[in-house]
Amino acid sequence: MTDTATRPPREPGQPLVIGIESSCDETGVGIVSGHTLLANEVASSVEEHVRFGGVVPEVASRAHLQALVPTIRRACRTADVDLSEVDAVAVTAGPGLAGALVVGMAGAKALAAALGKPLYGLNHLAGHVAVDLLDHGPLPTPCVALLVSGGHTSLLRVGDVATDITQLGATIDDAAGEAYDKVARVLGLPYPGGPVIDRAAAGGDPRAIRFPRGLTVPKDLVRHRFDFSFSGLKTAVARWVETARRDGVEVPLADVAASFQEAVCDVLTAKAVDACRSAGADHLLIGGGVAANSRLRSLLAERAAEAGITLRIPRPALCTDNGAMIAALGAEVVRAGGRPSSPDLGVDPGLPVSRVLV
Repeated sequence: MTDTATRPPREPGQPLVIGIESSCDETGVGIVSGHTLLANEVASSVEEHVRFGGVVPEVASRAHLQALVPTIRRACRTADVDLSEVDAVAVTAGPGLAGALVVGMAGAKALAAALGKPLYGLNHLAGHVAVDLLDHGPLPTPCVALLVSGGHTSLLRVGDVATDITQLGATIDDAAGEAYDKVARVLGLPYPGGPVIDRAAAGGDPRAIRFPRGLTVPKDLVRHRFDFSFSGLKTAVARWVETARRDGVEVPLADVAASFQEAVCDVLTAKAVDACRSAGADHLLIGGGVAANSRLRSLLAERAAEAGITLRIPRPALCTDNGAMIAALGAEVVRAGGRPSSPDLGVDPGLPVSRVLV
C-alpha cells in the first residue's frame, strides 16, 4: 500500500465500486469512485481462440477461471485499494455467453459475501453506455447510444443510464463485429477480423465495389427503421470473392476490405443520426469494440457534425469489454438508490437492455 498522498484521487462522498465483467473472452475488473476511474485491468483470452476463428465458449470460461483472481489483485494494486474499502460489488449478469457469465457471477458473489458488501447484477450493454461517464461526465437527457461489437449492434435511447434505457433497434442476424470476422475469414485474414480489415481498408478504394446496405430500402424502413442486418452483406462479399477466384481474377484485398467497411459504416452512421432526430436527442454516444474502427469514427463525426449532433466516444480502452464499465454502471445504480441483487441471483445470457439491474 502506497502513501495516502500518492494514491489515485477519489471523489469525496462517492461509493467505491469494484466491477467484474466476464461476458465473452475478456476478464475485466475495474474500480471506480463516482465518475473517477481508479483501475481498469483486463486479461484477454483472444489468442486462445485465434486458431478456431472465433470465440469458443468452453475455452473462454476456463480462461476466466484462471484469470479472475489475478485480475482482481492487479486492479486493487493499481487503484491502491484494499478490498475491505469497497462499498459495493458489481458484476455482469447478462447478456453474454452463459458459461463465461457464470464464472464472473460466482466470483462476484464470493467476494460480496466475504466482504459483507451489497451485490449488483448489471446489464452488459448498459455498461457500455455508463463507461462514457468516466471520460465525459454526466450524460445529457435524452441521448442516443450506438453500441457496436462482435455480439451486439444496437441503438438505444438513454434517459437515465441507471433506470431508463429503451432499445430503438438491434441486429436481426449477424452483428457488425461478426460480419467483420466472417469477411476476414473469406479474405484469408486472421481473427479477430475488425482490426485487420480496418488496416487493409486503409489502402483501398471504398467506392470500388458497391456492396448492399441491409435494411435501408423504403419497404424495410417501415418495420426495421432502426434495426440492422449484415448477413446479406457478408454473403455478397463472399460471392464476389468466390466469383473473382473462379474467373481467375486476383482479388483486390484492399478494395474489397474498404468497400465492405464502407457499407457497414454507411448503415451504422445513417441509422444512428436518424435515431437521434427521431428521439429528439442532440448527443450521440458510441461504444463497443467496433467503436475503435477508424472509418466508423470519421464518418460518424462527419455526419454528426452535419446534423448538429454532439458525438461522445470513450477512449479505445473503454470501448471494448472491461470491468470499468460495470463499475461505472454500479456507481450510477448505487447513486439512484437501486436495490442490491439477491444472493441467489443467476445469469441471463439474453438479458434485455431495458433491465439494467437484475
